[in-house]
Amino acid sequence: MLYNYTQENDIILIANPKIVAINIIDNKECMVNLKHQNEIAYGPSPEIQNNTDYTMLRKTIYNKLKIAQALLPQGLYFCLYEAYRSLHLQKILFNNRFEKVSNQHLDWSQDQIFTETTKLISPIINQDGSKNIPPHSTGGAIDVYLINDKGDAINMGIHPKDWMEDDDGSISFTTSRIISAEAQSNREIMSNVLSAVGFVNYPTEYWHWSYGDRYWAYHKNESHALYGCYKESIKEE
Repeated sequence: MLYNYTQENDIILIANPKIVAINIIDNKECMVNLKHQNEIAYGPSPEIQNNTDYTMLRKTIYNKLKIAQALLPQGLYFCLYEAYRSLHLQKILFNNRFEKVSNQHLDWSQDQIFTETTKLISPIINQDGSKNIPPHSTGGAIDVYLINDKGDAINMGIHPKDWMEDDDGSISFTTSRIISAEAQSNREIMSNVLSAVGFVNYPTEYWHWSYGDRYWAYHKNESHALYGCYKESIKEE
């Protein structure tokens, strides 16, 4: 089901106190590396330097993604843009986006800039100074888009690699109506199958879906999140 948020105020942002307050009981589930399989496609390493582990994701996420792919119309497939991301890389991305927003809105307060930044990237430090655990750093979040049977990306309105170019986030917004009807339809197709297997979308990013993290736990009314921050010494299956 495509999330039908018509007002930005309807959205619980990823660093909202309601999200970061959720308890985490890490189930210690192993990671799967997409480089060791041939069912889910993945693209080249994202533009971030030294991002060598982007094809790593928790085993349950991998299995659910395969099930969701089987639900897609014939000739369509998922392509992973990025899954696991270290805290080091997360910090770089957040700081870069924060700086860009700051330069665009010189009259904004630090709190306003922080909130705007979290629409497209999760912080590693919350506004109150406490540590945050971004979804990608748990191995429970994926950035995906659709490709055809030739391996070419289909029209999704904007490619995930271009997220920093979306100055106000209006194109990345899952239910954006400033993209073509074709792109809207393709987003709905993707959203329907991912929702059907239990993933939760971050509605400011059509490509970002997660399971087992705090954002998922909040929207699924779970008592706790299943995945904490996956350590740098990654175990693979």
